[in-house]
Amino acid sequence: MIPVPDLIEQLRNRGVRRVALQFPAGLAREAPGTAAALRDAGFEVIISGDPCYGGCDLALDALAYADVLVHFGHAPVEERADVVYEPVRIDFDPGVLETVVPLLNARRIGLVTTIQHAHLLDGMVAALREHGVEAVVAPGDSRTPVAGQVLGCNFAAARATGADEILFVGTGLFHPIGIRLSTRARVVALDPFTGQAQEVDAERLVRRRAALMERARDAANYGIILSSRSGQRRLDLARRLVGLSERAFLVVMREVTPDALLDLGFEAYVNTACPRLAYDDQVRFPVPVLAPPEFEILCGARSLDDYTIDEFLAP
Repeated sequence: MIPVPDLIEQLRNRGVRRVALQFPAGLAREAPGTAAALRDAGFEVIISGDPCYGGCDLALDALAYADVLVHFGHAPVEERADVVYEPVRIDFDPGVLETVVPLLNARRIGLVTTIQHAHLLDGMVAALREHGVEAVVAPGDSRTPVAGQVLGCNFAAARATGADEILFVGTGLFHPIGIRLSTRARVVALDPFTGQAQEVDAERLVRRRAALMERARDAANYGIILSSRSGQRRLDLARRLVGLSERAFLVVMREVTPDALLDLGFEAYVNTACPRLAYDDQVRFPVPVLAPPEFEILCGARSLDDYTIDEFLAP
């Protein structure tokens, strides 16, 4: 899965001797084998054992013990001379896209996927063309440097297609729901491993979030969470949100956990760290955790009709 020989060559070309490795949860079991191969190639190796949530969460502390950090599984979110990004490719047969064609209403659609499958986009475009469907793959912004790539916090490549219908190829529904809310386009999601396809409905999420906003409306105070993780620091946004309410206070955190929020004692929080914390983890939190657009609605700075998903956009 990990192209170790290519990585060894790249590291030798850089002239480095000490290497730190960082793996997200889905790749963590590759750590021992990868470290052994690099050590056998003559490198001193250290592995970051902290949780990793994406390319926005670099283990920069490990650089105190290494010349470079190798971050696996993600494309660059922030360019650094001392960080090597190693996206991991996951293959499937692009022919599986024929299963989604009956669900498509348009003959010209936008096509997006995650970084693990982005190398297959040309094959996906060709597969759809065989069935009379023109697929548009568009560049995103600097947080999504590969054309057609979306993140759970950035859907710029989907918007850039300009299409009224968008096909997301990948697993899970968070990405396609985000695309639906971000673009207002009709969205169809295809799991390339099961062949299951479905039109995506975001209304259930919006209703659930609207109910959460009502719970937070009369909170005595709000903690505006500012992340200290390398690629999640949105200080300008956090300051602007604090300015919307006299009941709001800035809270700097690295690890946002239920216990930490409970100990701080705010009656509600607003999350400017990884957007998925608010959407995916709310059931774990003891009090409402709002996304920035939701707090804006609560404070009258945005209308409910203008509800949108929180995104990290390039400056």
